[in-house]
Amino acid sequence: MEIEKFTKGLTLKDGIYFSERNSAISYPEKGNDDFFKIEDQSFWFKHRNNCIYEAFKKYSTANLFFDIGGGNGFVAKHLEDQKIETVLIEPGVKGCLNAKLRGLKNVICATLQEANFENNSLPNVGLFDVVEHIEDDLGFLKMIYEYTEKEGLVYITVPAYNFLWSNEDKDAGHYRRYTTESISDCLKKAGFKIDYASYIFSTLPLPIFLSRSLPSKLGFNKKSDDFSKHKNEHNIKKGKIQLIMDWFLDKEILNIKNGKKTSQGSSCFVIAKK
Repeated sequence: MEIEKFTKGLTLKDGIYFSERNSAISYPEKGNDDFFKIEDQSFWFKHRNNCIYEAFKKYSTANLFFDIGGGNGFVAKHLEDQKIETVLIEPGVKGCLNAKLRGLKNVICATLQEANFENNSLPNVGLFDVVEHIEDDLGFLKMIYEYTEKEGLVYITVPAYNFLWSNEDKDAGHYRRYTTESISDCLKKAGFKIDYASYIFSTLPLPIFLSRSLPSKLGFNKKSDDFSKHKNEHNIKKGKIQLIMDWFLDKEILNIKNGKKTSQGSSCFVIAKK
């Protein structure tokens, strides 16, 4: 595809489009490299991909997707493998390099502002665990609204429930957690209409509360950036626990296919239309 149809002022170097500026972002520098080591084996990242793809098939009409703040391109590459033309926009250089290692075709190394998109030009926008990193979330979503074409869609995942706040959120550069109602209200204030709002990862609130939130509140969880701990959390050993988990995750996928909601979960999943 021709990136120049959607944006101007970017420089192509080694297969990646770069902006002239380099703005600060609320995300730890080594975050992309850490997750690059676990994404392919992670039940969490795989299920989120499955949710996004099923929703895209149900709600989108244009076969073009812009994944903003898409890290190592794990979502974008999955969509591209499903024959969906995809563009990754990621401000972290390491994330962009990792995305190219994955074989992603269209990569822009820039923040949303630096990417300099034309207004009313993007048919499908993805913000997957991005908005919680933005201090002015409403201002950011208003900007997304301007770039999205008429009847275009924005797909969003964000972490759920303030009672699940922990040191992991703080170290990850999060400003807040949401409910489906609060992220939907923010989208409505930005001008969008809500097509779908649900929770995903319905089995995780209690484990997250017990392993992260409660220890953080009690002052026991000071090493929240321990990568080995995160790696273990993203792998489920084969057995009864995996079978139970798979049953609940499959049910969430079925809910998305049928336009039904999951009543609770550790993440919110919302689709909104301009």
